[in-house]
Amino acid sequence: MTARRRALALALLPLAFLLLMSILPLLRLLHEGQGQFSVGLLADSYLQWRIVWSLLQAAASCVAALLVGLPLAWCLARYQFPGRSLTLRLLMLPFVMPTLVAGMGVLALFGPQGLLGINLQDTPWLLLYGNLFFNLPLVIRAACEGLSLIPASRIAAARTLGATPWRVFWRVEWPAVRPWLWSALCLVFLYCFSGFGLALLLGGQRYATVEVEIYQLVAYELNLADAGALAVLMLLVTGLMATLYAWLERSLAAPLKVDPLPPRPPQGAQWLQLLAALAVLLLFGGLPLLAVLWKAAQALWLLGPEMLADEDVRLALFNSARFSALAVLLAAGLGCLHALAARTSLALRALAFLPFIVSPVCLAFGLLLLYPKWTASLALLLATYALLAYPFVARSLAGALDSLPPHWPQAARSLGASPLRTFTRVLWPLLQPAFRRGLAFAAATALGEFAVTLFLSRPEWLTLTTLIYQRLGRPGPDNAALAMLLSAVLMLLALLAFVAIEWPSAAERPLKKES
Repeated sequence: MTARRRALALALLPLAFLLLMSILPLLRLLHEGQGQFSVGLLADSYLQWRIVWSLLQAAASCVAALLVGLPLAWCLARYQFPGRSLTLRLLMLPFVMPTLVAGMGVLALFGPQGLLGINLQDTPWLLLYGNLFFNLPLVIRAACEGLSLIPASRIAAARTLGATPWRVFWRVEWPAVRPWLWSALCLVFLYCFSGFGLALLLGGQRYATVEVEIYQLVAYELNLADAGALAVLMLLVTGLMATLYAWLERSLAAPLKVDPLPPRPPQGAQWLQLLAALAVLLLFGGLPLLAVLWKAAQALWLLGPEMLADEDVRLALFNSARFSALAVLLAAGLGCLHALAARTSLALRALAFLPFIVSPVCLAFGLLLLYPKWTASLALLLATYALLAYPFVARSLAGALDSLPPHWPQAARSLGASPLRTFTRVLWPLLQPAFRRGLAFAAATALGEFAVTLFLSRPEWLTLTTLIYQRLGRPGPDNAALAMLLSAVLMLLALLAFVAIEWPSAAERPLKKES
């Protein structure tokens, strides 16, 4: 069998899965919303505000992430200090956290009973702060990567010619890091515009986004026409931003290896810069998680551990564990097949990103329209979980396959090894760290999935995320305390996945979820 036919055979199952679970539902969604798009959206001032606010909060989050993230990235890239390696690893911790955990952390800080004594409920600042919690690490990591690709000789030459540090930044560092920032900001806009969990918890009635409006139109009003029209708009905007991101990523061709400027210990006032940067990083990336732990500890102390013995809690834990495990198993198989098939095909590799650029709300809505008889099916729910999770496995393995020296499998084949034996004895041992990282991201995604579960789940399929949301909607301090305690449990589970991602080997480069 030729390499082309072998790749096609491997791709049949992932392509069929993408067709049934992503492409056809999106086409059905487009068909549902196209008739109402021009009339329903442009004539209703309420929906107009939802659209404007969704665009505005995404753009404001991009600006804030750039203004805050670039100075932080410069300090982390240029200063050597104790704990620097750990800090760089912890940067992506917020990004693997479920959105409900982030939302609960923001409420624990700035809600009605917030630890800081500042109530920002029913204001836009709650959502903007939550957006920064999730997306600031993307900008920092991208800026650090761009700064690491600037040759030390170029910076030294500018300083030799008498350029001040500020002038070196604007004339040498900023032009080099700018393309990386634009690419990261495209992702920030995409995630903020299509985010659901944070907007549902933190937006309130006035500052909810289009995603929340689609859910409310379907779940509470059964208004499929307006929901479909809004979903079409979502697909247009996210498709445009995904195209721009892909173009920027392609323009960032792999550069030649350079000798970067090594970080140096700060001197004098530079320590104040570094300490201020770390304080800001803690404010936006660490305080919400610490607040969840503190509030959960208070709830456990006041109400006792018997709260966790509730029948709903046991059911939610059981369902979350089994749904995640089954979804990860399915994602592992699909991701491996897709990565192996995409080795010689750029189009196949690009298709793995399709679940990334489509919001879960639009995807779940499309599945409801396309498979109405299967909406109460556990198979459809698990397949949707796997659809959202398996691209992480495919992306991680594809990157690992690209980094393998091509002469190693060639040498094995020349010694008479079959393709299967070459894969199991030569390639697979080298791919296992990347495979493990991909599975960890897939597990974190399945554990924290919220939007799809609200659309497709049944009452007996209660999960941790849906139970947290239900308890928040009930009156009484006990329900709020249990919601916070369950958020801490969910956070610790996501933390286990993060450890599996970031700690296998200090020499391995972690997979980026945003890509």
